[in-house]
Amino acid sequence: MAKKAFEDAHAMIDLLPDDQEAKTRLSSSVGVLEVEMGPRVPPSVLLLLSSLLLLAACSQSVDYYELLKVSRDASTREIRQAFKRLALTMHPDKNPGDSSAHDRFLEVNRAYEVLKDADLRKKYDKYGEKGLDEQQQGGGYESWNFYRYDFGIYDDDLEVITLDSGDFEAAVNSGEIWFINFYFPRCSHCHELAPAWREFAKEMDGVMRIGAVNCGDNNHLCRSKGINSYPSLYVYKAGQRPERFNGERSKDSLVQFSMKFVTTSVTELWQGNMFSEIETAYSSGMGWLITFCSDTGDCLEPRTRQKVAGMLDGLVKVGWMDCTSQQHLCDSFQVTSGATALFPPGSTLEQKGSVLWLNTLDSREIYNQVINHLPDLELLTGDGFKRKLAHHRWLVSFTFGEKSPASNEYKKLQAFLQGDHIQVGRVDCKSDLKLCQSLYIHKPCVAVFKGMGIHDFEIHHGKDVLYNIVGFARDSVRAHVNTLRPDNFPSEKDRKEPWLVDFFAPWCPPCRALLPELRKASIQLAGQMKFGTLDCTIHQNLCSMYNIQAYPTTVIFNGSSVHEYEGQHSADGILEFIQDLVNPSVMVLDPDSFNERVKGRGGGQLWAVDFYAPWCGPCQALIPEWRRMAKMLSGQIQVGSVDCKRFQTFCQTQGVRAYPEIRLYLGDPRNADRYTTYNGWHRDAHSLRSWALSSLPRLSVDLAPDSFRSQVLSGQDHWVLDFYAPWCGPCQHFAPEFEILARSLKGRVRAGKVDCQAHHQTCQSAGITAYPTVRFYPYLGTRRHEHSGEYINSRDANVIDDIITQRLQKLAPRLQNKNKDEL
Repeated sequence: MAKKAFEDAHAMIDLLPDDQEAKTRLSSSVGVLEVEMGPRVPPSVLLLLSSLLLLAACSQSVDYYELLKVSRDASTREIRQAFKRLALTMHPDKNPGDSSAHDRFLEVNRAYEVLKDADLRKKYDKYGEKGLDEQQQGGGYESWNFYRYDFGIYDDDLEVITLDSGDFEAAVNSGEIWFINFYFPRCSHCHELAPAWREFAKEMDGVMRIGAVNCGDNNHLCRSKGINSYPSLYVYKAGQRPERFNGERSKDSLVQFSMKFVTTSVTELWQGNMFSEIETAYSSGMGWLITFCSDTGDCLEPRTRQKVAGMLDGLVKVGWMDCTSQQHLCDSFQVTSGATALFPPGSTLEQKGSVLWLNTLDSREIYNQVINHLPDLELLTGDGFKRKLAHHRWLVSFTFGEKSPASNEYKKLQAFLQGDHIQVGRVDCKSDLKLCQSLYIHKPCVAVFKGMGIHDFEIHHGKDVLYNIVGFARDSVRAHVNTLRPDNFPSEKDRKEPWLVDFFAPWCPPCRALLPELRKASIQLAGQMKFGTLDCTIHQNLCSMYNIQAYPTTVIFNGSSVHEYEGQHSADGILEFIQDLVNPSVMVLDPDSFNERVKGRGGGQLWAVDFYAPWCGPCQALIPEWRRMAKMLSGQIQVGSVDCKRFQTFCQTQGVRAYPEIRLYLGDPRNADRYTTYNGWHRDAHSLRSWALSSLPRLSVDLAPDSFRSQVLSGQDHWVLDFYAPWCGPCQHFAPEFEILARSLKGRVRAGKVDCQAHHQTCQSAGITAYPTVRFYPYLGTRRHEHSGEYINSRDANVIDDIITQRLQKLAPRLQNKNKDEL
């Protein structure tokens, strides 16, 4: 009976929701009982064990993806759409008689707040809901009217592309023209514009990209672009400053304004230039779209010609011919009335069979017919593939027989990438299966080969849209990130230089968001570290070998050392982490080093220690801030960390009961165990630094009116003073900075503080009108007066130190001469 109970217990653990830490703990507890009691387990213990397992299973929260009814690879837009659908039916305003409606919708709202945020989503995917315990997302929600009328204004409009922080730069720098509407959900003018913006987007579809940025969800992006009113409408064209639209917000005004940026020329063809223009285009591989205008029939209107020219820019030249004045020329084309025709590249004017006569005046239909008729990308096969990729950069589309919906759009890639010296081609994996298998390409994709041979390439995992692929290609050829496979993975015996490897899954949105940041970091670390990505959906065995359990997992391999990156998904965060590996600012402590360094060396040495668990989400969020704080405290307070999963017993003996626990050990030689615990709400580097510095003994002195006159004005020392008020927030923030300044100037300049609330008359006499105010009072050999202090416009200790040091250097000759005169 006991054996069966234990088997059932382990089976139940395996069926628990995906919470590895909880599973490990429960499994360990069951294992202890099984070893210690074996078959003699009392029935009461078995009953308790079953109850605990049942409680654990029931207490697991609902999966956020299931709650929103989206897949784990859902885009931000799909998550917004799913949440809106639920909000319109589940909101308490729509269910006034349901007492549980508030709690149920609060849970849905929390799921949305987490999954829409890339960093929170990664933590949730990796650690589950416990990794978000201290995040306050989902604490409140908007009214039903907000979700019905204000939420996601353009989410359901296919012609309007919703951009966010992750893809904005790639879009506006792709080479396509973008007209972007920066809006705020609660802005009434934004809602008034929406119908006209939708109609305008349909009108300009294919001519330029029409986008929208929700500044409610992308506040940092909007502020970085200088957006301070809504709606703000800007045209972006690569290489040019964005231009703001300030006209009437009607469809016609928007079209008129935007067409100014479509600068592709439409050529009037006549007897004097006809053949030279056509032959010039043909020699560069471009065809001609010509509209013939006559008294009868149909030809394209001037605006339509311009729109078509913009849509087909780089693919064909667009021209028009007036058959009333060029009748003989039109007759040579057998044109007797208005008509429009495509003359593909490589054809001749005499090859009538190759000419495509169009039977529409609609710009979008013309574009579709022309793009379908143009030749496909160059087909690369076998040995030719290897030879061509050996010395040139290529963007290659891998297909499996059937054309994708985007295949025609890909024909425009060559025009966009010509200036970047990137060739464009395609490989049919159905015909060249062996080639694709050697590259571990098993499904349609796009990859950049960097001119170093067939194995030096990177696969695109972003959106399958033109602007995203163009941005990827340009970034990838400059970056140093390679797609890894078993044959080029940096195994320990082959590692001659450090490697950063990103283990990821293509369906994972945080993984896709990280890839552009890896490229940026690889450029800055070129020659110092190699970068690679490994797709764990293809190379499961290799990922299992390195115990990869969540995506993305970014690991730095340095010889035999392995370090998992935990921090913000940004190039700066990665660089900071790597620099910290080279020159660690945080000491990793084990029980021995903790007892030796933290507790065994009294004499006033302070230690800030972070007790953490790797599975704890808030602990992971603290790591980059803890490193920054350590650098800011360098030379003043030692900083360390203890892994309580690895040293669980030790942490328990230290009284650590929750993670992260942040302590400051005060270095008291009489009581080595004396410490203070950080209980502040904010865990950013600046808040933590201020807390730690507040425990240092003060070097600055408080000055009253008498001591101000006797020591500063009549004394013979240099002084730097902080005039402050106790109620002043910036003064409180500056206080620890001033103590750092006092320490750095010790022995050269004395530091003092004047409380302007208590000594108002003294501050008024000194001309103090704002708090905090920093003034430097150098001693020049004579008595100083109240207004003699030199104002320093900074609240940074290092900057103030530099200013005072430079001032003292300038005063040095004068002070030396003064001393000689006195002798």
